[in-house]
Amino acid sequence: MRLFSTLLLLLGTASVTHGQTVSRDLPYTTPATERQTLDVHAPAGAKNLPVVFWIHGGGWQTGHKGLVALKPRAFNDAGLVLVSINHRFLPAVTMDEIVRDVAKAFRWVHDHVAEYGGDPSRVLVMGHSSGGQLAALLCTDDRLLKAEGLSLAPIKGCVPVDADTFDLPAAIEVAETRARAYGVPLPTNGHRQKFGNDPRKHVDFSTVTHVTAGKGIPPFLILHVAENADTGAQARRLAAVLKGASIPATVVGVRETSHEQLNANLGKPGDPGSEALFAFVKQALGR
Repeated sequence: MRLFSTLLLLLGTASVTHGQTVSRDLPYTTPATERQTLDVHAPAGAKNLPVVFWIHGGGWQTGHKGLVALKPRAFNDAGLVLVSINHRFLPAVTMDEIVRDVAKAFRWVHDHVAEYGGDPSRVLVMGHSSGGQLAALLCTDDRLLKAEGLSLAPIKGCVPVDADTFDLPAAIEVAETRARAYGVPLPTNGHRQKFGNDPRKHVDFSTVTHVTAGKGIPPFLILHVAENADTGAQARRLAAVLKGASIPATVVGVRETSHEQLNANLGKPGDPGSEALFAFVKQALGR
């Protein structure tokens, strides 16, 4: 049984359902753990299609690549290949290692997605919540892909969904100031605990730190829950920094939704977040 499980991890599995080919549990590094695998959802007969690179949420501590809801069908129907990745978790590994996992998964896309019908030169990077922070960091801190022998050039757009950590020092200050002002306990599992207590690391893990002109940073669509003051403020903060570097950035606040529902509804006809997303996809990827 252990040998069979090991073979599945090495080879992955594939199935064809409703005109889609789904290849699961593909390792993106060697050796690989279960948390260093990805799934590819492709239209049947796909060839040279743009790719959506998806990073799940879960506070860097939970979640999995299967949390894709309507996205596989919606993206495949739009002529896109969806790659959904796992990464390792805090506290078993450090945030540095999580970020490197994401970069290694992107390297796998560069090397192998053509085998599944995708075009590695046209990639849209997306993520929800903590995955949105990882997506935005991958698309701005070019050191991550340089370490994998790549550049930002293949990334044609970035869509973080309701993330609250584009400016980590600001997120920590707001949370802790709020707690002190209202006389409630300071966070015990907040960003300071997750990212460590080194202010230099807080700056380095912040997307806004790495935004400069001339690096090839792609256009951004930043989705957030309209009524969420924290993700809204972080979205506007990132957009201002991007625009200051002459990088196109659009902020869309979706009303009457929740952190979970905004993500789950992506791909649903008539959904405002989905309409903004696919308008962005059309502009960024020509789809």
